[in-house]
Amino acid sequence: MPEDQETSVGLFKKFLTNNRIFKNREVLRHSYRPNILPHRRPQIDQIASILAPALKNETPSNILIYGKTGTGKTACVRYVGTELENASSQMGMVCRVVHLNCEVIDTQYRILAQISKCILGPDETASDKLRAHIPMTGWPTDQVYQELKNQLESNGGVLIIILDEIDKLVKKSGDETLYNLTRINTDLKKSKVSMIGISNDLSFKDFLDPRVLSSLSEEELVFPPYNAPQLCDILLQRAEASFVENALDEGVIPLCSALAAQEHGDARRALDLLRVSGELADRADTDRVTEEHVKMAQAKIESDSMIECISTLPTQSKAILYCMLLLDQTGQNIFTSGEVSRIYQDIAPKIDIDVLTHRRITDLISELNMLGVINTRVVSRGRYGRTKEMWFDANTYKIRDVILNDPRLSQQGLAQIDSNWVKSLFR
Repeated sequence: MPEDQETSVGLFKKFLTNNRIFKNREVLRHSYRPNILPHRRPQIDQIASILAPALKNETPSNILIYGKTGTGKTACVRYVGTELENASSQMGMVCRVVHLNCEVIDTQYRILAQISKCILGPDETASDKLRAHIPMTGWPTDQVYQELKNQLESNGGVLIIILDEIDKLVKKSGDETLYNLTRINTDLKKSKVSMIGISNDLSFKDFLDPRVLSSLSEEELVFPPYNAPQLCDILLQRAEASFVENALDEGVIPLCSALAAQEHGDARRALDLLRVSGELADRADTDRVTEEHVKMAQAKIESDSMIECISTLPTQSKAILYCMLLLDQTGQNIFTSGEVSRIYQDIAPKIDIDVLTHRRITDLISELNMLGVINTRVVSRGRYGRTKEMWFDANTYKIRDVILNDPRLSQQGLAQIDSNWVKSLFR
């Protein structure tokens, strides 16, 4: 082996010799799909009961599924979809399930082209029985739509389209895609299409035309958050396959579960805590994961996710967030959307950005709340109507530093605007 290659291997060798913690850390990843989904049997059965008519070549009802992040929505739908395809194969039926992530595939053209690609599959694209593969760009949308219908008719059977993060599609591209897909069955004779929409955001329905909403939400399911004992069961199941025997202290899994239960019962959060705790112990070259590792993992995850989330926000969202920080610095731990809007109206011209309407500011505040950057609640002010109150949970100094790292904002002198200026606005 050449000398430089030996040096490269030597660099990583010390990190590969400790096998006292992990047996298979991939089991703790969000992408891993276990054969058993604890505490989701009622939801799985409900989805299966709605999709069962597909096995009789009938059109299942469309489904809208809601629930906070990490409540098992996608995992359950994927599990039922796989079982449906297996059952249809055994029964000699044609039933396919297409899963699309609308955070990535977020335009009507790309949705239709991706459905076509999944229908044809890698082995069928050259088949003379089916028409040409729809390119990812270049065709008029109506031609793509017509070609997709032709392909559906050639295949026959039932197609289930899963639109994960459906709210992202609606907010970016409107509801035209959903309008066309909910009415595609009227143009089909040999094939049938059903849709499943998955969302973390209940309010996205406000963006839908009533006709689209009535067609899309024939069945609605809400996934409740997991509680601490349920998260414990999930982590115990994964830990058995991912960790070496006796690598976890007794209190590690209960602590991960309790911390994640406080974060809205998020199973992804619980898995991340357990995995990062193991990684920290592994890097420290120890043979046990302790509760101290869990506390260190929590601090690391919160810091990393908050910094990443805020750094990728649009400039307008950062400006609104900075207005909240200024209010927080004045000693106002809880502030209203009206107060934020007032500061923003004065700051926006100073930093040379377009001044948004109060309605748009409120929308961006809701997005910040959904991302977990701030907390909000709506309170009644009697005859003065209702207003939104908000506050910070996280370390505001880190948030301020991330915002001021934005060149556009820092160059416009945002850091020079202080709490004394804010106090002068409300005198």
